[in-house]
Amino acid sequence: MDPLLDSASDAIYALRTTAAGPAGKLPLEPNQLRHMASGDLFGLTQNAGMGWKPELLRGQQYLILSTQGGIRAPDGSPVALGYHTGHWEVGLLMEEAARVITAAGGVPFAGYVSDPCDGRTNGTAGMLDSLPYRNDAAVVLRRLIRSLPTRKGILGIATCDKGLPAMLMALAGTPDLPTILVPGGVTLLAEEAEDTGKVQTLATRFARDEVTLDYAAEMGCKACGSPGGGCQFMGTAATSQVVAEALGLSLPHGALSPSGAEIWRDLARRSASALMALETQGLRTRDLLTDDSIHNAMVVHAAFGGSTNLVLHIPAIAHAAGLRRPTVDDWARINRSVPRLVDVLPNGPKHFATVQVFLAGGVPEVMLHLRDAGLLKLGARTVSGRTLGENLAWWETSERRRRLREKLRTVDGIDPDLVIMAPDRARERGLTSTITFLRGNLAPEGALVKSTAIAPQLVGADGVYRHEGPARVFTSEAHAIAAVKAARVKAGDVMVLIGIGPGCGMPETYQITSALKYVKDGQRIALITDGRFSGVSTGACIGHISPEAWAGGPIAKVRDGDTVRLVIDTRTLEGSVDVVGPAAAELATRDRHPQLQPDPRVPADTRLWAALQNASGGSWGGCVYDADRVAHLLELGAAAERAAATPQPTAS
Repeated sequence: MDPLLDSASDAIYALRTTAAGPAGKLPLEPNQLRHMASGDLFGLTQNAGMGWKPELLRGQQYLILSTQGGIRAPDGSPVALGYHTGHWEVGLLMEEAARVITAAGGVPFAGYVSDPCDGRTNGTAGMLDSLPYRNDAAVVLRRLIRSLPTRKGILGIATCDKGLPAMLMALAGTPDLPTILVPGGVTLLAEEAEDTGKVQTLATRFARDEVTLDYAAEMGCKACGSPGGGCQFMGTAATSQVVAEALGLSLPHGALSPSGAEIWRDLARRSASALMALETQGLRTRDLLTDDSIHNAMVVHAAFGGSTNLVLHIPAIAHAAGLRRPTVDDWARINRSVPRLVDVLPNGPKHFATVQVFLAGGVPEVMLHLRDAGLLKLGARTVSGRTLGENLAWWETSERRRRLREKLRTVDGIDPDLVIMAPDRARERGLTSTITFLRGNLAPEGALVKSTAIAPQLVGADGVYRHEGPARVFTSEAHAIAAVKAARVKAGDVMVLIGIGPGCGMPETYQITSALKYVKDGQRIALITDGRFSGVSTGACIGHISPEAWAGGPIAKVRDGDTVRLVIDTRTLEGSVDVVGPAAAELATRDRHPQLQPDPRVPADTRLWAALQNASGGSWGGCVYDADRVAHLLELGAAAERAAATPQPTAS
C-alpha cells in the first residue's frame, strides 16, 4: 500500500455522521428574534457550536485582531515557525486580552492577518511584496472588522514593519467604533552577541575577509535574546510602535515593552479593559485620531530619530482616518523645530537598544521634554480616556516611571537620562535632527536622508555633510551588493541605485546600507536611490528620489563617472543632490540608462499596487489607495476609450 494514498491505521474509520450538538438554549427575546437578521441569529448558533456557553452569549462582542504567525506548542517550542520573532508570541497577548473581556461578561472573537519579515526578504524577490503587502493587509483587516457586524470594539495587536502600519490603517479606517492598539514589544539583546541589525551584514563582511566563518556562524545564531518581539533597534517596527502610542491609540508606556515579560502581558490586559471603557464612555476612533494626534506622532517621530519609512506610513494612517495627509513641507517644518532626544540604535552616540529605551521611560518620557518645550497638542484624547496632557501628568510622578528608570541603572548600569535626554544635553552631545529633505537636479520632486545617522566625523564643524565623487551606477540591487562584497566600490564613490522605486514595489535596500556601515571605509561611500531604506539604515544614504527612474526621473540618466555632489545641512535640514560638471548640461538630453530593464520577478499584484498608489499621490502621499481618485481616472479612461471607438460623422 502506498502510504501517501492511504493510511494503515484502523482509527481513521471510527466515524459518525451525527452528534448531540450543544446543550442549552440561545438567550433570545421574542421581539429580538422577530426582528433579527438571519446572520445575527446564525452567528449565535455558530458561537454555541464553537463551544461558548449559550447563557453567556448576551455579552458584548469584541474583536481581537493580530498579525500572529507560526504555531507554538504550549511550552513555547515551535511546531511550525513564523516568519519572524515579531509575530511569534503575539498570540499570548491575544489570550490575555480575551480572558479579561470574558471575565467582564463580554464575548471575545479573534482573527489573524499574518505579516512578512523585511529582514528575511532583504535582497530577495520577496522584498518586492513588502510595501504592497501593507495596503493589502489593511484592506483585509478592515474587511474582517466589517464581517463581524455585532462587534462593539476592536483590539489590534501587531509589532513589525508592515503588519503594524497595516493594523493602524485598519483601526484608523474604523472611525465609528472604539479601537486600541497593543504594540507587540521588542526582542531582548543577546549576551556577548551582535545586534539583529549588525548580523545582517555578516555575509558581506565574510566576503571581504573581515570576519571568519566560525564567527559569522556563531553570531548569526545567537543575535535574538528572546524568541518574540520586534528588533532591538529603532527601525520601522519599533518606530511604528512609538508612533502608535504618540497617536494616542496605545496606552501610555506601551511601546517597546520586552516580549514575553509580565509587564508586556499586563499591557494586553489593561488594553482590553481600556477598550471596554471606551465603549462605555462612547468614545470612538474619530474622537481620538485627529489632526492634533497626527501632529503629535510626527513630533515624537522626530524626537526619537525614527525610521524614514514613517514618511510613508503616517500619511497612510491619516488618509485612512479621513484626515489631511501631511506633506513634505509639514515634515520639514516639524523636523526643523523638534530636537532629537533619544540615543538608540542605529543612531548614536552610544547606540542603546529599544528595551533600554523602554526602561528609560519610552514614549511618555520623551513627551515630557516635548511638553516642556511646547511642541505637543496636549488636548488630544487618547485610549486611556484621558487627554495626552493628563497622561503625562500621571507619568511624571508615577511609581512605574521611578522603578523602571532605576531598573535600568541597576541592571545595565545605564543612566536613563543619557538614553532619553533633555534638549540642552542632547545638543551638548551632538544629537542632530532626524530627516533632511533634499532637492537638486537629480531630485526635482524631492528626496530624503536620515541625517541623524550620518557618521559625526563626516559632518563639518558647521553641521554640513559634503561629498563629491564619481557615480557608480547600478540598475539592480544584486549587482550593487555584489560590487560591495567584492570591494569594487571605493571610498569617495557615490553608488547610484536606480529602478527600485514604487514602480516595482519600492523594495528597501538594507543589505547595502548596512554593509556600508560595517565594512572598512564603507561610511565614506555615499548612496542615492529611488528606492527606500530600512529604519535601521545609517550613513549618507539618500532615498525616495523623485521622480523615480521608471517615471523618467533624471536619476535614470546618470552614467558611471558622472560627478555627483551631495550637500546635507544637519542643522537647517536643507540640502541638495546634483550631478555637477559637464554631465549636468547633458542630463536633460540623455536617454535613460541602457541597462535599466524591467525586473521580471515583479509580480502582477505589485504592478497593480504600483499603478493604484501612483494614481493616489505616490510615495510622498503615503502609497495609499484613494478610491475616489482611482475611480475618477478609470472613468476618464473608459470615456476616452468609448470616444475613440465611436465612429465619427464624415463631412458631406
